[in-house]
Amino acid sequence: MSETRIVVDPLTRIEGHLRVQAVMGSDGKLADAYSTGTMWRGLEVILKGRDPRDAWAFVERICGVCTGIHALAAVRSVEDAIGIKIPKNANIIRNLMNATLYAQDHVTHFYQLHALDWVDVVSALKADPRETAAIEAKIAPHHELNGVGYFSDIQRRLKDFVATGQLSIFKNGYWGHPAMKLPPEVNLLATAHYLEALDFQREVIKIHTILGGKNPHPNYLVGGVACPINVSGTGAAGNGLNEVTLNYMRDIAKYAVDFVNNVYLPDLKAIAAFYPEWTKVGGYKNFLCYGDFPEIANQWDNKSCQMPSGAILNGNLKEVMPVDPRNTEEIQEFVDHSWFKYEDGKKGLHPWEGDTTPHYELPKGAEGTRTKFSWLTTNGKYSWIKAPRWKGHAMEVGPLARLAVGIALDVDHVKQPALQLLQELNLPLEAAFSTLGRTAARALEAKWVADKMVQYVDDLTANIKAGDEAAANMEKWEPSTWPKECKGVGLCEAPRGALGHWCVIKDGKLTNWQAIVPTTWNASPRSDDGEIAPFEASLKGTPIADPKRPVEILRTIHSFDPCLACASHLFSADGKEITKVVSE
Repeated sequence: MSETRIVVDPLTRIEGHLRVQAVMGSDGKLADAYSTGTMWRGLEVILKGRDPRDAWAFVERICGVCTGIHALAAVRSVEDAIGIKIPKNANIIRNLMNATLYAQDHVTHFYQLHALDWVDVVSALKADPRETAAIEAKIAPHHELNGVGYFSDIQRRLKDFVATGQLSIFKNGYWGHPAMKLPPEVNLLATAHYLEALDFQREVIKIHTILGGKNPHPNYLVGGVACPINVSGTGAAGNGLNEVTLNYMRDIAKYAVDFVNNVYLPDLKAIAAFYPEWTKVGGYKNFLCYGDFPEIANQWDNKSCQMPSGAILNGNLKEVMPVDPRNTEEIQEFVDHSWFKYEDGKKGLHPWEGDTTPHYELPKGAEGTRTKFSWLTTNGKYSWIKAPRWKGHAMEVGPLARLAVGIALDVDHVKQPALQLLQELNLPLEAAFSTLGRTAARALEAKWVADKMVQYVDDLTANIKAGDEAAANMEKWEPSTWPKECKGVGLCEAPRGALGHWCVIKDGKLTNWQAIVPTTWNASPRSDDGEIAPFEASLKGTPIADPKRPVEILRTIHSFDPCLACASHLFSADGKEITKVVSE
């Protein structure tokens, strides 16, 4: 009997292009799976020979979804290399911009990128708006947008879409799939909130336009922030930070708190209650965090960072190991199964020694041609994504990793909300380490960062009122003040997970720049010894109801919030097309 193969190419509702192949077992579950990054770009190579102070503006374009986080990692990397200490205001502003990114990104992920794996929009046409209004009144009594008329209007808009022969933004979903379990009324509720989340995104990013001039890709600055502080001025953001803009940002932050508490979290709980089986699949046991949100400027230990750093192996929450990004034997990237080669023959390279030489070839046993293949194998190179490893181990990064490390280190603002949610859903702690747990971890984190947005606005206001108006430290701005040769690392906890940028500077110019991003960790190909990374491992054992419509694959992969544009950002030096993948 021939094996049942499943190919999802491209896997949509993510940033970039991802191909997932899977093999069904005789028990109706996935026996094996592997992922392929099918895109690449050129930012690391482009940076060679450039001024380190400009690097943030280039690497920020790695992604248009996670926007400023690459710029933050970049300026931290250069500051680390040349020894710059940033002022207190700059630290608060960076934290506020980062928290704003988190709130926007997590809400966007849940509604626009992940919700339609669980929500059947077409089913909402059968809903009774009165029952939907009653459900919202019960689970979110403080949400202003409610009532029979409101949900009737939403339903009418959906019917108008269908009457035109298309579903507009809801086109091409697995509607009517047997794995969809929400009743019509909950589907209508979630659809209404999907539309509200679009309005939320437009409002919350205004903080980036005040502090960074624009969104996406707000402005950053080596040595601090580019936002002027002008407490005596009046008017809009063009005059810098003043009482008007500070109050406006606080209103936005409070709006974020309200939306997360009254829309996002209630929806998560309502949807999760119908899918308890998804707390038993999609898990992984190795976790890595770098730490972030330092409340003490220029201090990076777990006393300062509100998101702690650490590594956990094999799900052992009793031991959190320290992570040293400078240790060349600790974090390394391998290319045994990636379309690159290392000229010196090393098995793994630390980012400071990183090499980005492309080497495209089909693996043994692949079916098709170099430019149009129908099936890849793992018998060789099969992805443009490198394979980063921590002490030789594949690691999961992201909200679930941060939840695991936070629980293990007994961080109160991480542990208590997680245990409370599990208790409400009548689930054990082990349920958190799953596809649904990964999605829930992101929602709990959104609640925390929304509260932090309010705190950071208040902290900034208090510090400015105390007479501190410094926004940048320019003492080492000129290259003449730098060491002749130096290297640095800038670490962040991006919404998607651990992000690191490593730079090497010589004679005032960049000689090497390497970024290991969250999706590189999560979506990497397997190790040469066969160890499977998070994407591939989390799919194994997943029951599939309909191999022709594998929504279950989407659920688990989307729970990681993949960003292939980040994970694969290289190019051919001569500008030629290396490969073109066409979905059939």
